[in-house]
Amino acid sequence: MSAQVLDRRALVLNTGWTAIATVPVRSALQLLVRGAARVVRPETDETHDFHSWADLAVAPSAPCIRSIRLSIRVPEVIVLTGFNGFPRGSVTFSRRQLYRRDHFTCQYCGARPGSPELSIDHIVPRSRGGKATWVNCVLACVRCNRRKADRTPQEAGLTLRSRPVEPRWTPTLEIPISTRCVSWQRYLSERYWDTPLEP
Repeated sequence: MSAQVLDRRALVLNTGWTAIATVPVRSALQLLVRGAARVVRPETDETHDFHSWADLAVAPSAPCIRSIRLSIRVPEVIVLTGFNGFPRGSVTFSRRQLYRRDHFTCQYCGARPGSPELSIDHIVPRSRGGKATWVNCVLACVRCNRRKADRTPQEAGLTLRSRPVEPRWTPTLEIPISTRCVSWQRYLSERYWDTPLEP
């Protein structure tokens, strides 16, 4: 078996068919063998246990796991058989995630000048004890940031377009867009797919 194939990611759905995590294919297969999950066939949404999945024909170009006796199609989506909850997760506070949350838009004037012309502004300035947190940081264009300087928005005559909040965590938020499977798209929120990414 190719280690590269086993290290690919599979999307995990809870029993309500909501995406809650991604796991390596080797872990997905372990869950399948134990009966803790079923594989979802993306084309039809039908589910399979290990034996019925192993019995499916594998297309010549499809990624698969080969043994002496078997060729098994790589599972891309699995659904758990006994868990309907949600994992607790939090979005890492980082420059990249802040740009995503604010949609590459100045939170004072609404301009979208592009990444080089945007900066991170502390609503309560650091010189006054303001912290680098989700609720105290927003994107600002260079012009608005200069205007605000070391003041609060009220003191500078600026108004925030929306109240900054910590973004909602999703299990695939940290997975690079280039590694996602096309078959995942229907199971993930539109909010995730519509989030602008840093060029």
